[in-house]
Parts: sequence; C-alpha cells; structure tokens
Amino acid sequence: MKIGLYSARPQGLDAVVEEAAAAERLGLDSVFLPQLTSWDALTLAGLVGQRVPRIGLGTAVVRTFASHPLALAGQALTVQAAVGGRLTLGIGPSHREVIEGQYGLSYDRPARHIREYLQVLQPLLRGETVDFRGETLAAAGTVDVPGAEAPSVLVSALGPVMLRLAGELADGTVTVWTGADLLGDDIVPKVTAAAREAGRPSPRVVATVMASVTSDPGRVRADIATRFGQAGAFASYRRVLAAQGKSGPEDTVVAGSEREVAAELRRFADVGVTELVISPVGDEEERVRTVSTVLRLR
Repeated sequence: MKIGLYSARPQGLDAVVEEAAAAERLGLDSVFLPQLTSWDALTLAGLVGQRVPRIGLGTAVVRTFASHPLALAGQALTVQAAVGGRLTLGIGPSHREVIEGQYGLSYDRPARHIREYLQVLQPLLRGETVDFRGETLAAAGTVDVPGAEAPSVLVSALGPVMLRLAGELADGTVTVWTGADLLGDDIVPKVTAAAREAGRPSPRVVATVMASVTSDPGRVRADIATRFGQAGAFASYRRVLAAQGKSGPEDTVVAGSEREVAAELRRFADVGVTELVISPVGDEEERVRTVSTVLRLR
C-alpha cells in the first residue's frame, strides 16, 4: 500500500509547495490536492510539480459538472506535461447542494452524467477524436498536448452505481469518510468486480483518511465536527456514514495513541486499499506525531 498526504489545510502557495516538498523528503508517495473553494487543484498541482520534482500529484476531486470534458482534458494534459507524467486526475460529480446551490447548474442524473463524461474524457486524454451526443452532454473535437500521456483517472465513488463506473470506465476510485470495514466489505469488492468484468486491470483504491496521534481524541473530533459537520448533510455522505453507523465525518477520524492509530491504518492495507492518503489533524505537535507514525508504517 502506498501512502500519501492530503494537503487540505488553509495556507498560502509557498506553504503548500513546502508541504509537498517535505512529503517528498520524507519518502511519501503522493500529495493529493482538494478542489474546494480555495486553490484550483489542477493549477496548484502544476505549480507544485514544477518545484517538487519527484512525488506523485493528485486531485481529489475536480467537479465534473463545473467543467466540460474538452476543457478538463486540455487542462489535465497540460498539467501532466508540466509535471512529467506524475498526475492522477481524481474527478467526481460533487453534490447537489454545491452544483445547484453554488454554481447554479443542474445536478440531474449524476451517474448518467459521469458515465457519459468518462466516455468523452478518456478518449480525449488518449489523444483521440470524439464526436459524442449523449443524454447529459455533447462533445466534438480533439485535445493535442505534445508529450503528455493520459493520466490515471479516479472517480469519487461511494455507492454501487458509481463504483461500477469507477471500475468499468476509470482506473479506480478515491473515497472520503470511509473506514476500513466499509472499504473491505463493500467498496473494494465492488470496484474490483466491475474492473474484472470490463476486462480492465485491477483498480486503484485510494482512501483519504483523517488521522491524529493524540491523547485527546474527543477534542480532535469535536474540532472536525465544527469544521466539516455540514458535509455530513450531503446525501451521498449521509448514506456512507449511516452504512458505517457514524453520525458525522468526525466519527471517521482515526485518533488515539501511536499504537492505536498505526493498528487502524494497517487495516486499510489488509482490506485491499492500494493507496492511503492521510490528512493529519489536531494541533501542530499532533500532526507531526501523526506523520511520524505514518512513516513507520511503510
């Protein structure tokens, strides 16, 4: 199992670059960047990749409803060329509250949208010409970025339909708010079966996890509830949290002593996760201790 860093703290550009450089020096495999309401994830990946030469770079995730696949293919291939082929393109439909409430766009039929999006995006990333007229989108054209190979594409998938698409039409999935039990019992088997049935290679399963080596897990979880509790109201997150018997995102945080955190994180490898992307939380000392614990897992 590879281990990466999820770089989601509010911070300036130089700090993001230094965080990625530190992750590279420590021997981590990747840095994944979120697409929230701050830095643009792909632009940031290109900038980081110019200054940090070796570590893998990923997005988790770019919102598909907000970007036509022709536009996204051009942007992703540009970044791929800029970073020397180290990009993982994580995409997803986001949530109705975001797409309709913030962007003012329709969130109609998200699973059909993702199927058609991948049917357009994947050929474009390979340099092929598309002429597609679907139920949710249309596209015609070619994206030509010399020297850029198609990046690995992951789909944010939590439910059965999206997991099937991630295995059938993409290179795997990237998850959030998912513990080892749900991954092992549900997510890994479903995406793996879909890939096998489609004749594709074994899929990547990238799990993003908040973790904290701390003597006060209650305080850490209370802080996460304050910062991310609203996300638990999104329909897809409500379902995945309920499936785990969790009331909110804070309940998915892996927190406790070094031994407790290490033991729980090892379980992700045991259930078939191919890459664990850690978001260290807590105060500065706790984050440092968490990263040290993660490094010893390798």
